Amino acid sequence: MSSERELSKRSGGSCELCTAIENLQVYEVTPKAPGSIKEAIHACNTCIDQIDNPEKTDANHWRCLNDSMWSEQVAVKVIAWRMLSRLRKEGWPQDLLDMMYLEEEELQWAQATGEGEDPEDKIIHRDSNGVIINAGDSVVLIKDLPVKGSSMVAKRGTAVRRVSLDHESAEHIEGKVDGIQIVIITKYVKKI
Repeated sequence: MSSERELSKRSGGSCELCTAIENLQVYEVTPKAPGSIKEAIHACNTCIDQIDNPEKTDANHWRCLNDSMWSEQVAVKVIAWRMLSRLRKEGWPQDLLDMMYLEEEELQWAQATGEGEDPEDKIIHRDSNGVIINAGDSVVLIKDLPVKGSSMVAKRGTAVRRVSLDHESAEHIEGKVDGIQIVIITKYVKKI
């Protein structure tokens, strides 16, 4: 069974956020590994467009989160938390956030994109060319890097896929090289 059919069955043929029944599609919630329907939601084009384009966000559209934030599906709760965090200055979303409960792992997933952080406090990770690196991006090493605590050397030209960000330092990202999770300094990578 295709993931779209499974999601349609799970959602009852409606958007898992606003309950619209037209223009539905699979939306993968980053930065998780793609492919599992547990990491995706069935959403309408309106919701997806506003999730991906913060400047198009219509606060009144998201009043639907009052219901969908209680979903049993973790991916739905993650998106609900992110959108409520984005809109918290409206007033009513903060009340919903105060009522919402996420397990620690779910909250980390929700916070992984930096949604809800104050723009002044937000740490921005940039590669050697000044390009912004986001969680889930792929980078390539531009220099041979010795890995502290091992005899391994991460070679120049090595691609590191689906990096995660260090939320305390703009100079550090994490990723797997040769199956080993390592911390990488951003000035030694280039975003692919």
